[in-house]
Amino acid sequence: MITTTPAAQREGRRTLICVHAHPDDEALLTAGVMAKAAAEGNRVVLIVATRGEVGEVADDFLSSGEDLGDRRWRELERSAAILGVERLEWLGYGDSGLTGKGRPGSRLVPFAHADPNEAADRLAAIIADEHADVVTIYDRHGGYHHPDHLQVHRIGHLAAHRAQPGAVLEATINRGLLKTGLELARSLGFEIPSAFSPETFDEWFLPEESLTHRVDVSSFVDTKRASMEAHASQSTSASGGTRTIAAFLSLPPEYFALAFGSEWFAQAGCPGGIRYDDVFDVLRPDATDTAEGAPA
Repeated sequence: MITTTPAAQREGRRTLICVHAHPDDEALLTAGVMAKAAAEGNRVVLIVATRGEVGEVADDFLSSGEDLGDRRWRELERSAAILGVERLEWLGYGDSGLTGKGRPGSRLVPFAHADPNEAADRLAAIIADEHADVVTIYDRHGGYHHPDHLQVHRIGHLAAHRAQPGAVLEATINRGLLKTGLELARSLGFEIPSAFSPETFDEWFLPEESLTHRVDVSSFVDTKRASMEAHASQSTSASGGTRTIAAFLSLPPEYFALAFGSEWFAQAGCPGGIRYDDVFDVLRPDATDTAEGAPA
């Protein structure tokens, strides 16, 4: 575990807490803002609900007796170090998997079935301990409806209501640009993972008009790529299909930078309209938006 005393407040630094469902989610959605915040001298905390033990992996990837959850935690520790994370925490729940049922025989409660109040209390305790300025969770779709991502959205808002951080931002993707990017990738001959080929994107992530933040992280795309590379298990497949991270890492540098040079957020409880270019901008004295309640 990466952990240090939360001294950000007395040192005049801001504290960013990013809450994710599984190891590797941070690499895909918030690695840029995490690296940027750390590079600017701020404190970065990463919390995962699960250790990702239900994830897919190639049959010959793990060592004899090695547990996937243990492997993915070590990969997460490497990613966290790359991104400048000062504290890394696991909420103690099991990976629900896409079915929401978790791993057969596991003693861990699948996060999707966790008691909301208990889970919110665990998360709120860390948020309060850190005196968090900004907390990132997921949008109401959980990005792409993974049950653990949907639970991060629900539990995140409950915890924030109790711990009262400076602001809550929903990490997401600009839906329109995602559709355009996938169409471009197909036209250029890149293989698109089946998980990113829904019949419609209408219930995936958020449209641009709902967003409040577009953060330019183009100076940190190499760090973001290294964060993805740290999750080596998630570039492998037991079925032979192309995994999402493997597909992204196969992009030439110029296309990777185009795809991952911006990160997108919607401030909870605020009307859409992109007006901020840093996650801490909402804390400025002249920032007038206030969150009056968590969205459903």
